[in-house]
Amino acid sequence: MSTHPQPTPLSGLPRPTVLRRLLPALTLPALTLVGLAAGGLAVPADATTTAATVARSGTTSVHPAAAEAAASFPTWGTRWVVHATPDINSPSVGTINRNSPGQDRITADYQVDTGRRVCEGSACSTFMAHITQPVTGFLTVVAVDIPEDRLPGIPVQAGPPPQQPGSRQQTLQRAATWLTADHGRPVPYHQGSFWRDGYRQDCSGFASMALGLPTPGTNTVGLASRSLTRPISMSELQPGDLVVDAIGNNNTRHVVIFERWNDSSHRSYTAYEQRSVHGTSHRSLTYGLSAGSEYKAYRPLLYGN
Repeated sequence: MSTHPQPTPLSGLPRPTVLRRLLPALTLPALTLVGLAAGGLAVPADATTTAATVARSGTTSVHPAAAEAAASFPTWGTRWVVHATPDINSPSVGTINRNSPGQDRITADYQVDTGRRVCEGSACSTFMAHITQPVTGFLTVVAVDIPEDRLPGIPVQAGPPPQQPGSRQQTLQRAATWLTADHGRPVPYHQGSFWRDGYRQDCSGFASMALGLPTPGTNTVGLASRSLTRPISMSELQPGDLVVDAIGNNNTRHVVIFERWNDSSHRSYTAYEQRSVHGTSHRSLTYGLSAGSEYKAYRPLLYGN
């Protein structure tokens, strides 16, 4: 279980429970649930219908019915991350309920079944809502204080195709998501805990997540093995490569994800790192640059070069 701080429930409203969110699935047949895309359930009595502008997210157009179905919903807790795309690993575009519960309501015009289950406590959902207020972007439906696991009366659109591992840019994009994944804060470091996406919250679990390896991630020695990487010189480092100290025990081994050199003389570089006390970090480092260092450079085989 992860040790990240839990959001503070919205004052005066109960925190969503797994029983409340599973109620439609227990009481309605599957075909009826699919019918939610056409407004099979009514908008909650306290929801206020608003006008919505037809928008685009990537290459996915908003359904024409979205303008009629857009509605306001209450949220709960604080510091919910709003994402750039309907993918919990996409970059953050802002947070809602930044300081105290109940500051914000969200206006949603459509929702996407991502196929990826997100849980907060006992409440779970695979849906992300496209919201237009107070921040434009995608928010997990777990953040909305409703009994269902999707927004009632809001059109459902097909989700984007799953992102495939293999790109250096994808590795860096995934790494960046943990900088704000804990409701706008970095994912805390812990060797024995697992984040919501199923990866261990230590340095090798973080690198495994960024590379798209199977959960819960391999260890540091595994990342330096020839089944996953090949050794290169430090001067050959490119974005998405790894700098690994695979010597010693789990308290001394470490791995970081190289992003870029800070100067032409290669005296330091910027990297993504999951480290004790601070959690996910993006900072300047010199690991591996001094003579005799135990840190070595490795290139993931998935890049194909």
